[in-house]
Amino acid sequence: MKINLKRLDNDFNIEATNEDGNTLLMDGSAEIGGHGKGMRPMQLLLAAVGGCSAIDVILILKKQKQVIDSFEIEVDGEREKIEDYSLFRDIVLHFKIKGQVDYDKAERAIKLSMDKYCSVSKTLEPTAKITYKLTIN
Repeated sequence: MKINLKRLDNDFNIEATNEDGNTLLMDGSAEIGGHGKGMRPMQLLLAAVGGCSAIDVILILKKQKQVIDSFEIEVDGEREKIEDYSLFRDIVLHFKIKGQVDYDKAERAIKLSMDKYCSVSKTLEPTAKITYKLTIN
């Protein structure tokens, strides 16, 4: 796996490109001179844990023939200042699923993602407590 980063302006706007040519934009916070042209790196971590789990859960539910009309995850992260950096200590993923989806199957899919499959959550686990909520329809 390889990501290429390229600075786009004289401040903090950075484009990240993966091996397939897909891109995303990053920027620094306004406090340090960022211009809101992309997500900040710590926001990307929250997006990554949500995206990783979303792929797992959707894949599991599709295999179980569940009909998903709408799928959203709201990810909230609380950080703790440690010396000159901040770590996520608490992350809550709120899964919001609409469709013909059995609650127990959705909850089991989420647990499998969190406990077994999601590499991003496993990477964050040593420093962050990761929990979830589920709302169906």
